[in-house]
Amino acid sequence: MSLNGKSWRDNVRFVTPYVPGEQPDGADIIKLNTNENPYPPAPAVASVLKDFDSGRLRKYPKPLCDGLRKALSDWFSIASENIFVGTGSDDVLALSFLTFFNSKERKPLLFPDVTYSFYDVWAELFGISYEAIPLRDDLSIDENDYIGRENGGIVIANPNAPTSLSMPLSAIERIVSENPSSVVIIDEAYVDFGGETALPLIEKYDNLLITRTFSKSMSLAGSRIGVALGSKELIKYLWDVRNSFNSYTMDSITQEIGVAALSDRDYFDETRKKIIETRERFSKELSALGFVFPESSSNFVFAKHPAIDAAVLFEDLKKEGIYVRHFKGERVKDHLRITIGLDREMERLLDFLKAYVSLNRR
Repeated sequence: MSLNGKSWRDNVRFVTPYVPGEQPDGADIIKLNTNENPYPPAPAVASVLKDFDSGRLRKYPKPLCDGLRKALSDWFSIASENIFVGTGSDDVLALSFLTFFNSKERKPLLFPDVTYSFYDVWAELFGISYEAIPLRDDLSIDENDYIGRENGGIVIANPNAPTSLSMPLSAIERIVSENPSSVVIIDEAYVDFGGETALPLIEKYDNLLITRTFSKSMSLAGSRIGVALGSKELIKYLWDVRNSFNSYTMDSITQEIGVAALSDRDYFDETRKKIIETRERFSKELSALGFVFPESSSNFVFAKHPAIDAAVLFEDLKKEGIYVRHFKGERVKDHLRITIGLDREMERLLDFLKAYVSLNRR
């Protein structure tokens, strides 16, 4: 304590942090708790790791990630000037919050009350006023809640997490068009597994920003590659803010890995199809056990059982070496979010659940 009775702690920015999913170690673990892809990345990625010249690490990486942005330009058929990249979509989203949600009148940022739980963390961290808009009883988003409501910005995950539900493109366009004085961010982390991308709208609306990640459909959660797609003006402002505190966020190896992942669309389509097919088979059998859940547009299922306590089931699954995700929020505490893994992993989970349901009903 200082002489004037003050502590250095008086100057600390205290926040309640985001809590990531567990990363358990050990053999025979079935990890279905963080929506990772069960398949390896494109084969070309392994070639990059094998052949990379370590001598290049003495130099800084390309700050604007030119090669990766060119590959993304080809992948999405848009100009490189419409593309921003960062170290995971969390980094891209956090920068976007910092850049675009700076309402001088303290108008609130709008997002659903049940959604990616980093949104309110960033709002608190950056001192952004916000309002969490309740989902419908069926956990879907009502587009009308984002029309005619004063705001300083809007963020919607589509498909939404953890609910797995998606909105039609027409609803997204209505929200964007009806809020011309606000930046609308559509977080498309899971769009490759279902739903409609808003990508066709970025040339039509200069207030639309789309974020993507390589962590899910590209199988690169360990490399941290995130993307923003939008008007050239929006993208310029993102680069300006990024370069104001760190110009070299993505290392050289990661940039090349990203290019390699984008070089094999056939492999991407093949693994994505496998996950969707596994999801549909698993959903059918899960429903037969009495679990209820929305029709998923993502690589996970958000399920509950009317006769089983989700928190207890969550812990009992962990004892069996099966990790899923349980959230403690009032509206979601009866649900488990189950990532779609390999067929054999889902079969082992189903075998456990068949026995569990017959023995444990509340």
